[in-house]
Amino acid sequence: MEPLSKVQQELFDWLVEYIERYQHAPSIRQMMQGMKLKSPAPVQSRLDHLRKKGYVDWEVGQARTLRIVHPSFDQADTASIPILGEIAAGGLIEPFTEALDSLALSSQQWPSQSYALRVNGDSMIDAHITDGDIVILRPVTEPKQIKNGTIVAARVEGEGTTLKRFFHQRGKVVLEAANDNYQPMNLPATQVEIQGSLVGIWRSYL
Repeated sequence: MEPLSKVQQELFDWLVEYIERYQHAPSIRQMMQGMKLKSPAPVQSRLDHLRKKGYVDWEVGQARTLRIVHPSFDQADTASIPILGEIAAGGLIEPFTEALDSLALSSQQWPSQSYALRVNGDSMIDAHITDGDIVILRPVTEPKQIKNGTIVAARVEGEGTTLKRFFHQRGKVVLEAANDNYQPMNLPATQVEIQGSLVGIWRSYL
């Protein structure tokens, strides 16, 4: 494998440390900060050299898909979690069924078949879930086992999908926001399908 220049090695070492620590790829801006650079051009140039020399790779046109491919770095435990669209933290939104993007995260940290949705709205802010966050969800196969108070992705028949706290009460389902500005949704249980339960939140500070 072709050796790296000093600045290329510096970026590569930083990338390895970052991905091992956070279990996802950094943004260009974070690389600029890590390398103490004021422009993205030098970062992109170094990334291009790392890719040509076989140290890293990424999916063109997809954010945060950079991965280390150097033989000394084991990414066998990294999973790609599909982002399937948006979920309402307010009203109701019909999500997509095909992945629009993906997150590269540790496969040991997240349950099998996990998927992600981008939050639209502020109804869950008191649960520390804000507009623009990405929520990671576990598919629900046994809805009756969901405990009251669990944050879920709930599909309301004929309406769409929303992110709310789940409560089951005598044949009815209450979908409750974590924001006093929103009223609870009281619905017949037959009209609600629990599609996923919350297992994590991913947030970008850029």
